Amino acid sequence: ILTTCSAKTDIATGLSFAPRHRQLEVAGVGVRKKGPIKVYSVAMYASASLKERLSVLSSTVDKVKAMATLATAKDDGDVSFLLKMNMKVGAEKMASAIADSVAPRYKGDVEDVAKLKGLIFNGVQAKGAATKGTSFLFDCNDTGVAVAVDGKAQGSVESAGLSKAFCEVYLDDKGVSPKLKESCISGWCLP
Repeated sequence: ILTTCSAKTDIATGLSFAPRHRQLEVAGVGVRKKGPIKVYSVAMYASASLKERLSVLSSTVDKVKAMATLATAKDDGDVSFLLKMNMKVGAEKMASAIADSVAPRYKGDVEDVAKLKGLIFNGVQAKGAATKGTSFLFDCNDTGVAVAVDGKAQGSVESAGLSKAFCEVYLDDKGVSPKLKESCISGWCLP
């Protein structure tokens, strides 16, 4: 039985995320840490079809299969990641950190990653730095990745491969926020 969608809060930072982004539901939330430092919270918004595929799996008995299903979220349609900063980070450092996570997962033109980095940098540079509460929205679809900073569109990089690689930053076996994956599984799978 599928339940209604509700807002989620990252317990590590106290940052909250709306129940929906466009037609997508919030699947889970987690924190991105660097050592003991909680850099940002992240929410993943995904399609109802992914929710249906996960809803028949147990978060305990079928955990390996559930994680594998989650890793292929992009196959079910659009996926969005909303990051909310928990601390101040400079524009170059934030843009580089995200680009450096995407680059090894992407097999296409290195210029695509450079464009993604530029969109992030320009959005943050306009306000000086990514301060606590700054939001980054990454809409991953079949044509590429669209970037917004604090709700202001920065542009997009047209590359389906880059879109998939961006999703892998959070969803593959080396994902940068294990708590995000755990939250998605515990929220959308059976116990």
